[in-house]
This record gives sequence, structure tokens and C-alpha cells, in this order.
Amino acid sequence: MKWLWVVAFVAPTYTVPYNGTAGSTGDRGRCALQHGTLGTKVLLPCPAAAGGPAEWRRGGTILGTYPAPGLALPNASLAHEGHYSCHHPGTGETWATVCLRLGYPPALPAVECWAISYPQAVNCSWVLVPEPLLDTDFVATYRHGVWRATEMGECVRTGPRSCSFGDVQMFSLTPYVVNVTAVNPLGAASRLLPFLLENIIKPDPPEDLRVSPIPGETKKLLLEWSPPGSWPFPEYFPLKYRIRYAREEGSVTKTIGPYEQTSYTLTGVRPGTLHHIQVAAKDFTDSGEFSAWSLPASGTPWMEP
Repeated sequence: MKWLWVVAFVAPTYTVPYNGTAGSTGDRGRCALQHGTLGTKVLLPCPAAAGGPAEWRRGGTILGTYPAPGLALPNASLAHEGHYSCHHPGTGETWATVCLRLGYPPALPAVECWAISYPQAVNCSWVLVPEPLLDTDFVATYRHGVWRATEMGECVRTGPRSCSFGDVQMFSLTPYVVNVTAVNPLGAASRLLPFLLENIIKPDPPEDLRVSPIPGETKKLLLEWSPPGSWPFPEYFPLKYRIRYAREEGSVTKTIGPYEQTSYTLTGVRPGTLHHIQVAAKDFTDSGEFSAWSLPASGTPWMEP
């Protein structure tokens, strides 16, 4: 089940300092910041022209005299960004300056949430495609339940496009719903992501993987590793592990497991050959998903002196 909410609004105009060198006396001053959408027709108005024509300049270049309502830029591209000014067509008096910035309204955020430190917290992240190319703010909230009566909480930002929240209820059949809203001067878009806590368990990869030869054993390797440091209570919420390995320059990768322990004796390996090993972890009860694979470690079986 998915919930979707999209909001759009008209881009506001801001006033910012203008330090350009264009035009006649008076060009240095305040610049009206205008935003436009790439690939569309963008109109730069000159209200002081009072419905009449105005001379438009960009930097030190005169673009020409254009009738009301202003200067139209068809199929605007990033090359059109910059400082523009409109002037009295006879005297050159500066009527207004415009700073044009181009980009896109926010797309619907693509949101993912995982319980990498179950049962302490939920971690969420998101991306926007395409990138808006304009300063974009994000508001992230969550609620336990899909109805308005449930209390909303803040998903605390952990990065530019990530957040986290805790105090979660284990084994609840009521879904959590995360709401991420992206806002920039061209619009806003929100994504609602509902989930059950146990369905999003996904540990971080195991750590400190070690591959050691076993004295006297030419076809065996000892593998040892540690649970991910972000998994808070491995003694109460154990993990199970799967292993994948391949010979040096070999084209075949084998995957075995899952196993409950944090060590394993790999048998039947080719004597005298370097092997590359990785390990992944999953909640012992099979909830959620396997972690990504650990960083690889390598080793060669014991060889007679």
C-alpha cells in the first residue's frame, strides 16, 4: 500500500545584493532573485515599464528593446542564468535588475528506511531524480499509524538527506509512516513511506573479517568476524550469516550459509590458491533483509614448508 502527496506553488521573488557591472549608473544595487524551470519559457518582467517597451541588458551587452510584459527566454537553459537589467529605452535609466537562477521543482523523494540498529532506531535516507539544481530544504516526520489522530514526531536529521528516529515499538502490527517533503523556490513534493518495523530490519555488514590458514590443513581456511558495531544487542537479538568466496582469478563465486556462529571453517578449497571472502548478516528470525556484503578479506591455505 502506498500513499502519495504532491504540492506545488508559485516561485517567490527574493531581493539579494547585486554586484554586477552592467548598465548605467544605478545598476549597482538590489537584484530581484527570480527562479525558473529549465526547459520552459521563462519571462523576466519589468513592472516599471508600465506596459510599454523596455531595453534589456545582460552584463554589459544590450540585448534589445522588447515590448511588455518583459524579456522572454524560450527553452531556458543553464546558459541563461545570470544578471539582467531593464532600462528606459530612451535615456538608459535603470528600472530594475533581475538575478535569474534555473533548476527544477523537487521530484518526489525516493525514500528508504532501514532498522540497522534494531530495536533502537530507524534510519531513513532519500534522493531526488532529477536533481533540482536549486537550494532545496527537507522536512522529515514520522507517525505510528496512518491516521491523523496519531502523534507526529520529528525524524532527526543525520545528514543533508537522511534522518533517524527512535523509541520504536517492537512487533507492532500498526505501521510506521515516514513523510519526507522537499521544498525549493519552484515547488514542493512529499512522499509517504509506510512500513512495519520488523520488515525493514537490515543490519550493517559484519566487521573485522579475518581469513587464516589452519596449520597442517592444505584445503581449509578459518574465517572469523564480528557483528556490526551498529547492532546493539547481538546477545539478545542474534544474527545469522552467509558467506561467499571465490578463488583468485576465478570466475565462479560460491555462497554458503546461513550460519549462526561468527566463525567458520571453509573446507575443500584449492591448495596453494588465494581466496577472497565476504560475509553478510541477517536477523536470526529471518525478518527483513540481509546486509550488504562486508569488505573482502583474503587468505591462502596452509602450505608445507
